Amino acid sequence: MSPALEPLYARLARLEGEAAVRRLMARYLDLCDVPRDSQARQRELAALFTADAIWEGLGVRAEQSFGRHQGRDAVAAFVAGYLPPAEHFALNLHFLGSESIEVGEGADSARGQWLMQQLSTYADGRSELFGSRLNLDFRRLGETWQISHFRTRRLLAMPLGARAEGEA
Repeated sequence: MSPALEPLYARLARLEGEAAVRRLMARYLDLCDVPRDSQARQRELAALFTADAIWEGLGVRAEQSFGRHQGRDAVAAFVAGYLPPAEHFALNLHFLGSESIEVGEGADSARGQWLMQQLSTYADGRSELFGSRLNLDFRRLGETWQISHFRTRRLLAMPLGARAEGEA
């Protein structure tokens, strides 16, 4: 490769890494939003994480609610445990904003931060609005990007007065 092209290739690799991280986050949240068919969801969730992945809640409320889970299968089982057929959420919608993604040197790792808004209706009919800060680490293994460390810190939890209704 021509030395003059090296910065261009490095920049392209960073941009491709950012795009891959965005698609990975979109897929993760899509799998978390319900209602949907749950047949292969846990396997699909597991494929998004590295073998040594960590998923944890930060701050007193999130630590108590979510704890810390390590290893691809443990993380996938934990996340899938909140989704149907488990009787927890009847409806769950995630929205991400205030994105910041930094791809590391060599374009084989990245860090991302988002503000997440989550609208949830529980099986008992209650609805809540959550605001959280997500901080994630990612690794590229070959051509595949995966989540290596998922951290969530709850910033807001507010009950909603009227029952939310959605269409499947």
